[in-house]
Amino acid sequence: QVQLVESGGGSVQAGGSLRVSCAASAYSVCMAWFRQAPGKEREGVAAIGSGRTTYYADSVKGRFTISQDNARRTLYLQMNSLKPEDTAMYYCAAATYCNGVYSKERAYNYWGQGTQVTVSS
Repeated sequence: QVQLVESGGGSVQAGGSLRVSCAASAYSVCMAWFRQAPGKEREGVAAIGSGRTTYYADSVKGRFTISQDNARRTLYLQMNSLKPEDTAMYYCAAATYCNGVYSKERAYNYWGQGTQVTVSS
């Protein structure tokens, strides 16, 4: 079992920055950030995998950066140039099986409780 705890969410004005973090109870190579806005399906935002390969959704490319600490126990998502449409609950996820980088929910079997990010215009 891997426990995931997110932190760092909050409210910011459009154009601002936030960094959310996810503390994992165990070493996890493949991890990702997903988000879910009210009335919408959960979507993949960014992922990191073996060889520290990364994936970004088109909507966040060039604005968001995913990273992990050297111990592969903490996941970060640096979010710059935030837009109102980035408003959502952000979830951290980890996968037991890791052989690449995964953008789909079905690859991940551990999930955090989420942290709210609100961007006002």
